[in-house]
Amino acid sequence: MDNSKYLMMGALGAVILAGVGYLGFDFWLASTQWLLVAAVLALFGVYLKLK
Repeated sequence: MDNSKYLMMGALGAVILAGVGYLGFDFWLASTQWLLVAAVLALFGVYLKLK
């Protein structure tokens, strides 16, 4: 499995943590911060896929 798939799975995990945070159980970061992490991981994943 190439690195872009790991980054995309990390982005999905960050979105899931954002959803959990939305329900009131923040884990280390707030929900909006998890969404920012997901966006950055997804962008790097797409970049590595295109590279």
